[in-house]
Amino acid sequence: MQEEIYTLIQAQYPLIYLVTSEEERTEKAIAQIAHKSQQRRVYVWTVTHGIVEYGQPRHTTQHNTVSPEAAIEWVVRQREPGIFIFKDLHPFIDSPATTRWLRDAIASFKGTSKVMILMSPVQQVPIELEKEVVVLDYPLPDLAELNQVLDHQLEQTKSRRTTTETREKLLKATLGLTRDEAEKVYRKAYVTAKRLTESEVDIILSEKKQLIRRNGILEFIEEDETLEAVGGSEDLKNWLKQRSNSFTERAREYGLPQPKGMLILGVPGCGKSLIAKTTARLWGLPLLRLDMGRVYDGSMVGRSEANLRNALKTAESISPTILFIDELDKAFAGTSGSADSDGGTSSRIFGSFLTWMQEKTSPVFVMATANRVERLPGEFLRKGRFDEIFFVDLPNAEERQQIFKIHLGKRRRDIARFDIEQLAKVSDGFSGAEIEQAIIAAMYEAFAQDREFTQLDIIAAIKATLPLSKTMTEQVTALRDWARQRARPASGFVAEYQRLEF
Repeated sequence: MQEEIYTLIQAQYPLIYLVTSEEERTEKAIAQIAHKSQQRRVYVWTVTHGIVEYGQPRHTTQHNTVSPEAAIEWVVRQREPGIFIFKDLHPFIDSPATTRWLRDAIASFKGTSKVMILMSPVQQVPIELEKEVVVLDYPLPDLAELNQVLDHQLEQTKSRRTTTETREKLLKATLGLTRDEAEKVYRKAYVTAKRLTESEVDIILSEKKQLIRRNGILEFIEEDETLEAVGGSEDLKNWLKQRSNSFTERAREYGLPQPKGMLILGVPGCGKSLIAKTTARLWGLPLLRLDMGRVYDGSMVGRSEANLRNALKTAESISPTILFIDELDKAFAGTSGSADSDGGTSSRIFGSFLTWMQEKTSPVFVMATANRVERLPGEFLRKGRFDEIFFVDLPNAEERQQIFKIHLGKRRRDIARFDIEQLAKVSDGFSGAEIEQAIIAAMYEAFAQDREFTQLDIIAAIKATLPLSKTMTEQVTALRDWARQRARPASGFVAEYQRLEF
């Protein structure tokens, strides 16, 4: 990034917008660039102190430069080459006077060696400046820079030398944090345990959870269940197990590309979301749920797009990770007509997300689920967006037996007293979620009578339930017909989709 900024300055680009929350680190990098670029002087503007030369005390502020307009006018009057950093100008940038002064400054910079750098954690560029500004996202520290932070902490605490493996785990645990956050979390780990070893990685990961919580759009999900808690879907589970080490260096050395993602279609209640959650534990990766409802913000034009951009940037910063989008069909339904309903916001969000999926190089595995395939825009289903599209059908008799064993085993140690085969037979057409609810209903019935629940209680609960396969017959049939030629069955048991007797 420093090389790119240096190139832009040498090419006399007048206005650069750096999106970053790391002011001190970014300022230091710009000062190094200035030293390399013909010994240019660097000035920093803030609304609290006005313009101060970088490295000088704050009381040496240039006279009467606190207001943005006065500060930009002062910059225009300067004859010497310089780099002028404006911190947090975004609250004022929509002001007609500020925008006009910026355009005047850009015009006056032609043929000079002056450049203005706007530094802010928020990207906000008025339409008048879109053709003049270069917007760059200043990256978070890489492993090499984090290694310097770790070395400094080990030296300060006089800790013993760490092994290469321990150092790698400590460094990878802080990927996605700012330099300041990494310094603080290393200190926190040392204060807590009086050492910095592999055992302190969990303390560092807790800081990442705080990062997700502060984001507000992503949710950090912790799942205790393993993939064995999913009944059936054997082919899908085998596919996931084969790729459990796909994000390791060994996989890269072997020549394997990083997997992009998968889409799981199916009847509601058949375990699609549970599969996504348990995959994170199988692969040993953090699971982030992207809540599309929180992305949309009508309070300000462009705010929704910024929300999505920030969420994806956060996911990339802590990668490798799994980005989970539940019920994708609801999140992007109706994008084609969004110009009439929301001014085209949904279409822009959809386009941005598609572009990111196609072009991303970071190890973020997108795992999405959907119930209504007809609501999905066709672009989502094009080859290359996802590595595989799986269809999870209603469980057959053998899979229903597995599901009964799983849910009864969670609630009672002794399940030998239940005739699993009979339960599977009477629950024909039930989803996994409906089977679980039938067991719970049977337990409530028996609990109210102060006795243990029995086989008959479960059968009675099943017969009292009208499954989704019967209440939404047309939808289930249409989904199966679509998936037969376009998706891969999640289980070999249902390669030829079963025909239910409705």
